[in-house]
Amino acid sequence: MELRKAYTPAETRYDDAAALYRRCGRSGVLLPKVSLGFWHNFGSGDSYERARAIAHYAFDHGVTHFDLANNYGPPYGSAEETLGRLMTDDFRPHRDELFIATKAGYDIWPGPYGNWGSRKHLMASLDQSLRRMNMDYVDLFYSHRYDPETPLEETLQALVDIVRQGKALYVGLSRWPLEALKTAHAYLLAHDVPLLVYQGRINLLDRGPIEEGILDYCRDAGIGFVSFSPLAQGLLTDRYLHGVPDDSRMAVGKFLKREQLTPELLTRLQQLNVTAATRGETLAEMALAWILHQPGITSVLAGASSPEQLAKNLKAIHAEPFDF
Repeated sequence: MELRKAYTPAETRYDDAAALYRRCGRSGVLLPKVSLGFWHNFGSGDSYERARAIAHYAFDHGVTHFDLANNYGPPYGSAEETLGRLMTDDFRPHRDELFIATKAGYDIWPGPYGNWGSRKHLMASLDQSLRRMNMDYVDLFYSHRYDPETPLEETLQALVDIVRQGKALYVGLSRWPLEALKTAHAYLLAHDVPLLVYQGRINLLDRGPIEEGILDYCRDAGIGFVSFSPLAQGLLTDRYLHGVPDDSRMAVGKFLKREQLTPELLTRLQQLNVTAATRGETLAEMALAWILHQPGITSVLAGASSPEQLAKNLKAIHAEPFDF
């Protein structure tokens, strides 16, 4: 049997630190402007060696923040299992250099306690996540979505207690409406567990948190903001500029549907691509750069199907500012 070569991180991984990192709100945490998301390409059906190569490339270039959730895969939980394997194979000696996040709130097991925002769900889910990832704690634990039925105090007190139990160092919220976010911010601050970060979807095609005032609120309140789906699941790349490739995510039709690529959207994407070309960038690079230049943004979560794709995404760190 061929022995796997031991991983030694690049000694130059922090040489560009001044350009690479941003402070997360009013906290002691610095996050890379481009973080690695594990939503796709890290499940048990994906190549482990490819996932390993992507994670190595990320860390070798100073990307210290890995973002997961209990239901990332497929199947559910398998992205966390992949990270657990990576920790065992490569990253255990570097655990204190990494900032690992996971989440709970979407369905992960059957029955009434397998999703949403109850204390039962959040605590049980995090315990399962820690086992899958071979970790004693995560750096950041999110409530993955707002639960309109569970009292906010129950969800928020569970987050407080998770920190006090040492299972997470910080807490965050994802996809909560503005008024609930305000309540959460006040509750957590009063219980000495400040809200570190909010995660929401901002990209050139979806500016919801900007229009709803969430990004401004986070900036003014000293809460970091991490943008997920910055490339609109691939729409803001060169992948769909001429239609739907047979091997694309849209062709599979699970998260992206063919009917989403309307003639109007296709024209919009082609126009954006022309703008990117005038800047000497790809559409993806421009899309990431636009987000990073929105006041209040801490980091964007970029997925990658290869180290080469991640390398292209990291170019956004040095892009010139602009707006539309």
